Amino acid sequence: QVQLVESGGGLVQAGGSLRLSCAASGSSSINVMAWYRQAPGKQRELVTRISSGGTTTTYKDSVKGRFTISRDTAKNRAYLQMNSLKPEDTAVYYCTLRDPMGDYWGQGTQVTVSS
Repeated sequence: QVQLVESGGGLVQAGGSLRLSCAASGSSSINVMAWYRQAPGKQRELVTRISSGGTTTTYKDSVKGRFTISRDTAKNRAYLQMNSLKPEDTAVYYCTLRDPMGDYWGQGTQVTVSS
């Protein structure tokens, strides 16, 4: 079955950086990967998405210019480089993968940005 394992979350001061990683296994090589986040008391939201070949990316407006998604297709991994972090970026971040067989989610990793 498909498994997604995130890593790289933690506590950082405002203005700092973190890099999240997501290792996927068991999926089709044709897949779209994305990062969602959910802050306390708020709905889960899409942060960014990257196409199967890595050529197309989309971002939530509030993270444009600060976050960068990338992927290593050969290793079936995705990354989220987060710079200039703000307290409002505090959330649990989830890696997701969509392939022809379905949608899959990781367990989430906590990102906390202190002011």
